[in-house]
Amino acid sequence: MLPTIRMALKSDLGFVPSGFGLAKFDFSSRVPSMALRSSKKSGLLACQASAEDLAQKMIKSNKVMVFSKSYCPFCNKAKSTLDGLGVKYEAMELDKRADGSDIQDYMLSLTGARSVPRVFVGGKFVGGGDDVVAKAKSGELQAMLKQAGAM
Repeated sequence: MLPTIRMALKSDLGFVPSGFGLAKFDFSSRVPSMALRSSKKSGLLACQASAEDLAQKMIKSNKVMVFSKSYCPFCNKAKSTLDGLGVKYEAMELDKRADGSDIQDYMLSLTGARSVPRVFVGGKFVGGGDDVVAKAKSGELQAMLKQAGAM
């Protein structure tokens, strides 16, 4: 089976798409090895750079942005809280996207965690599902939403 894998993975340049960006395979040995190629300028892998750009664009262009997964109960809790306040928000369902894992990796570097939901109001990170509920109960979320022009 190894020769079939080698033929399927090999490209003219030795680089193939992977879940981490572009991967370089060394086919000179019996067992191919893989090295990830990153950009020296950004330090991010190619796929992650585009995920970072997309996430930043979504955060900046929406007063309220929720990075979510459709089946996640904590995500549903955060979205229900926003719905209950009559807030319009944009939700990106990461489980429905091929680059969802890359976006979550970027969320780790941006917020300190890659778990969902990741909720942003006015470009500022609010927190996860429990944080959104707690801030709504204290009135802090409503103040943030008003300041961002989302309420």
